[in-house]
Amino acid sequence: MSENYDLKSAAARSIAAPALPYGPPAPKTYRPKLGLIGCGGITEHHLKAYRKSGWEVAAFYDASPAAAEKRRAEYYPGAKVCASVAELLAITALEVVDIATHPDVRGPLIEQAITAGKHVLSQKPFVLDLAAGARLVGLAQAAGVKLAVNQNGRWAPYFSYLRHAVRAGLVGEVGSVDIAINWDHTWTAGTAFEKIRHLVLYDFAIHWFDAVYSFFGGAAARSVYAALTPAPGQTLKPPLVAASVVTFAQGIATLTFNGCSRFGAQESCTIVGTKGTLRAVGGICAIPAVELTTTEGVARAELTGSWFPDGFRGTMGELLCAIEEGREPENSATDNLKSLALCFGAMKSADEGRVIAL
Repeated sequence: MSENYDLKSAAARSIAAPALPYGPPAPKTYRPKLGLIGCGGITEHHLKAYRKSGWEVAAFYDASPAAAEKRRAEYYPGAKVCASVAELLAITALEVVDIATHPDVRGPLIEQAITAGKHVLSQKPFVLDLAAGARLVGLAQAAGVKLAVNQNGRWAPYFSYLRHAVRAGLVGEVGSVDIAINWDHTWTAGTAFEKIRHLVLYDFAIHWFDAVYSFFGGAAARSVYAALTPAPGQTLKPPLVAASVVTFAQGIATLTFNGCSRFGAQESCTIVGTKGTLRAVGGICAIPAVELTTTEGVARAELTGSWFPDGFRGTMGELLCAIEEGREPENSATDNLKSLALCFGAMKSADEGRVIAL
């Protein structure tokens, strides 16, 4: 009988962790004035990130003037509160607009900003319809402006380190990605979130679908299968337990979610490649370190920063860098349509009970 039948692994020696540029990007000298359209709860994190980075938000607009006034008073007292979107977009000094409204009203606002010649950072999810998203991408290209998506999870320290490690070839060709999350999402009871049928696969999991897509090098997925079910005893309307299997040309990803977990909340991600394995385990949206195992040994990278606000510094910072350097941002709308297609495919699969080809 093989000595390895018990599946034990030999102890590996500790080695120094690779230094990777996982922190949020920032432009060298480009400091445009920013405008914010939509001043809801999430924009607290946008504005904290921008203020920390030294970026100026010069104008605010919200359908509720009180919401815009509140954000201005909290973060940029010298800024202007505009009475309309048109008034904000007419400010010549504004070069970049952050549009943080709900997706059902965001598309026309993005188009309006593009027409006004502004670069745009769209809140996620970018669009509700892929064809509408492709149309906005075309409009931005024709107007010569950048259109990016606030897929802020990409610059959560652990997601960013994992992505840079894969990109640097540290684990070779990726064959599998396994993500598992259990947390308590029942706080959404009685809020607008409870009205979202795919609360887990759509509103929450979009960050992890995007991460999986990026870990496979930006290659489009071939197919996706997903299923969901209510957790035992849950009273929240949307099902809180979901799982998905995604196939790529060279590998498979699995994602499991339990949003009705009262005890021992945890998030984990394991990436296995031909040359090594990456593993990250810890608190929800707050994994503090990444472990890399190769033939050389085991390296543990202790990370600095946090998803909030560094993820938001990353999305806007990458857009500003792209404008400064005359290139497409890593979080471009064009790129985001691929991960959004994966998310939409998972939703369709869960609804129809079949594998969806992408």
